[in-house]
Amino acid sequence: MTLSMYQASIPVFLHMHGNLARILDKGAVHAEASKIDPTVLVNARLYPNMFALARQVQIATDATKGCAARLSGQTPPSYEDNEKSFAELKARVDKTVAFLKTFKPEQIDGSEDKTIELKVGGNPMSFKGQAYLLHYVLPNLYFHTTTAYNILRHNGVDVGKADFLGKI
Repeated sequence: MTLSMYQASIPVFLHMHGNLARILDKGAVHAEASKIDPTVLVNARLYPNMFALARQVQIATDATKGCAARLSGQTPPSYEDNEKSFAELKARVDKTVAFLKTFKPEQIDGSEDKTIELKVGGNPMSFKGQAYLLHYVLPNLYFHTTTAYNILRHNGVDVGKADFLGKI
């Protein structure tokens, strides 16, 4: 059986964003139960030169909404990147999920050889669709979702591997 571009993208994105949303919920519950100012966790990072939790969520959602839009020939929607609370981060994930759910297989399938051009850190990059999805977007999604998970776990939030993987 062949795995289509749609199957390798949208369902995976939705699954991981669902897991990310539940991890963020656990972070909010932990902050309240532990009487920790939630902004401490939202601004927490694993190392001084790494992005904070909020930025990890922003990048994870940017990667997927950008991928779906680009593979389908649309312009990615722009978000303000101004989330400062768990509720705002969760709303961003929810908004991304709603956007991703608008895509149909026929919009994504067949985009394996589509040229995708974007700027990363001000530098132009060019990919073919399949390489963009498999070697750029999916690794970014997993990296930033993992880092968000690790920031919360490092700060005492009761999350485990099952929270990261979700129900399969």
